Amino acid sequence: MGDVRAEPDFITSFRGGWEAFAELDEVIWNPISRATVLRSQPRFDERVLDACAGDGASAVPTAELVGPGGVVDAVDLAEPLVEIMRERAGERMPQLRPQVGDVTTWPYTGYDLVQCVLGILFFEDPAAGTRHLVECVRPGGRAVFTVWAAGAMDRIGELLAEALPTDDERVPSFDDARRATIVGADTAGNFAHWLTERGLADVRAEVVPRHLDLDPELAWRLVTGTGFRAFIGGLDDETREAVRERYVAGLSRGSATVDLTTLIAVGHRPPE
Repeated sequence: MGDVRAEPDFITSFRGGWEAFAELDEVIWNPISRATVLRSQPRFDERVLDACAGDGASAVPTAELVGPGGVVDAVDLAEPLVEIMRERAGERMPQLRPQVGDVTTWPYTGYDLVQCVLGILFFEDPAAGTRHLVECVRPGGRAVFTVWAAGAMDRIGELLAEALPTDDERVPSFDDARRATIVGADTAGNFAHWLTERGLADVRAEVVPRHLDLDPELAWRLVTGTGFRAFIGGLDDETREAVRERYVAGLSRGSATVDLTTLIAVGHRPPE
């Protein structure tokens, strides 16, 4: 099992609130994961590493596709999400192996497929972590990575930036962290190039567009159930409610939709 590194800020901010993440499954995580699995095409009897597996949105359907003769190591740093995944799978999928661990130091290699859905942004070093995952693929095997496209989740960041107190030391700096994308990897072309530099060959990246209408409840869930939660995690109940009210009020100004467009890239590790 990979060593579990010091708890990242985004995991600390979710302490006691992982249900909010799971509540977005049908709205966000499942559709994006289905689109990824459609392109990663897990095959019968394959060995798969599902990195940053969360509560199993991509790992569970992958386990169904590899069948009882395959193996899916589904790894995430967040133990509560791994437990949700275990409960969902039950005993019907012995090929699914949910595990708590750090995929950036995962010690096992030789996988037919490595896939990572919306995870590499949270690596301490996205480039190094992605290269490590590529090295977990057997020569000739494939890797599939999904990231947010340019502009994705920007509306949520704009609304939250307007709602947060500007003089509260409990609120992290918002200038850089509001980005949901990886610099230099937010279009299909530059994402393919970025992954090629990490060791993949024959990379094909495509844009998967999606927009979602926002109502006040969903708009706030997109804060409490995503990485944006880090900006309200340290606030007391009264301050947080004031932020929520200002945030929801902002919906009446500008667009009432959020861009959930992703980039999905498929590549192969070159044969030795």
